[in-house]
Amino acid sequence: MNKKKYLLLLIGLVLIISILVTLSLGSVHVPFGLTVKIILNELPLLEFEQVWLATQESIVLDLRLPRVFVAVLVGAMLATAGVAFQGVLRNPLADPYILGISSGAAVGAAAAILLVSTANTLLARIAVPLFAFTGALVSMVLVFALAWRRKRDTVTMILAGVVIQSFLGALLSFAVTISGNKLRSIVFWMMGSLVSASWLDFLFLLPYLVIGFVLIFAYHRNLNILSLGEQAAEHLGMNVERIKIIVLVAASLLTASAVSVVGIIGFVGLIVPHMVRLIVGPGHKILIPASCLAGAVFLLWSDTIARTIIPTMDIPIGVITALAGAPFFGYLLKKRV
Repeated sequence: MNKKKYLLLLIGLVLIISILVTLSLGSVHVPFGLTVKIILNELPLLEFEQVWLATQESIVLDLRLPRVFVAVLVGAMLATAGVAFQGVLRNPLADPYILGISSGAAVGAAAAILLVSTANTLLARIAVPLFAFTGALVSMVLVFALAWRRKRDTVTMILAGVVIQSFLGALLSFAVTISGNKLRSIVFWMMGSLVSASWLDFLFLLPYLVIGFVLIFAYHRNLNILSLGEQAAEHLGMNVERIKIIVLVAASLLTASAVSVVGIIGFVGLIVPHMVRLIVGPGHKILIPASCLAGAVFLLWSDTIARTIIPTMDIPIGVITALAGAPFFGYLLKKRV
């Protein structure tokens, strides 16, 4: 087993430890050892003497555990999508948030909230991710259309994404203006939060992560070839446009499904793949799964900070990731200029 695979296992181990540690943190502190016992006690063939309170068990299993697992899935999805966008566009500044894909998904979700009655939860559960995915695809098409004449200039693509994001931000503001009693739900999508995360959200997101990850990982060799440039890839016999469309649609699927559940959470797909690339190198065979795991760790700790930094208040997680991501984006931008 080479060094890079050991690093992959190490990130996985860090994720497991992070899950256990973050479960013990919160406004009500549950000791780490007690948290581990509560979790292990739920496994078959394992039973511990109950030395913890029923309220402590409820806090860990009913409140924190589903939120932690949803954070893990969303972080993995956004980081994997970030790897895909950066690989296709050959630019470390590419990210679902910067390119306006997240905003497009949020506009779609906001449209579903305004059009579908919240009383019909099953219809809302279907409509919100469907509209979010449609919004993500539309925003991606708009970005490509705006940068079409210079489609191989990745900087132009980034600037087109900024333009589309600004336009979609105006649409979101308009949706807030006319939302009436649905204002709270619309604002939720704009700020990003895991406050209402549940096991139902986890079960909803899991197949999207599996499908999106498998599709993107299946083209890891193509992404490596694309890093040489589109002309070089075409000379090697690769159908560049088809590969780009498949990978970008898969990345949009991951972004849209994540946004449809937790709202806009920016910069995860920017920071994580870039940092992981510095550790494991540019090869996508390791970079994709490593970024997936690291994204889970990053968002898990971001959410933990969001819910613990002010004991009486749950800060939107989008605020935490933006505070970390905006300076990092500025650093990358200055480094490339």
